[in-house]
Amino acid sequence: MWETLLFFAGLFLIVGALVKTGAINYLASALGYAAGNSLPRAMMLLLWGSAVISAVVDNIPYVATMAPVVDQLVSNGPFIGQNGLWWALLVGADLGGNATAIGASANVVVTGVAKRSGHLISFGEFTRYGAVVAGVTLLIATPYLLLRY
Repeated sequence: MWETLLFFAGLFLIVGALVKTGAINYLASALGYAAGNSLPRAMMLLLWGSAVISAVVDNIPYVATMAPVVDQLVSNGPFIGQNGLWWALLVGADLGGNATAIGASANVVVTGVAKRSGHLISFGEFTRYGAVVAGVTLLIATPYLLLRY
């Protein structure tokens, strides 16, 4: 229990430091610039970028870092009030986390439990199946998000 509490405390300290140093402002500006103030483009950058990053970085710290970026974009940036950016971040990080054994905390737990039970699931084996699942679900989510928002 203490490990979890310390993990989240450290995570919030790091995100707070990123806000204080201006890194979050920089990321928000860079995303707005890369999207060319186009909501569909910004959503796709967030969806697919979040998926790729969440495949190699656990999605909890990634989303904790990106939440202030999206908040800035929808609060006082070029996409004021656009909930589609929140959904793009959420869906991209969630589905991208399925691609690898380290992409989501649940994957780490399940591979550990399987190993203790005598069923080794290698990183490569997990990724072979997980990447397909992540790719297909992201392909389904892409038109849904574009049509919905």
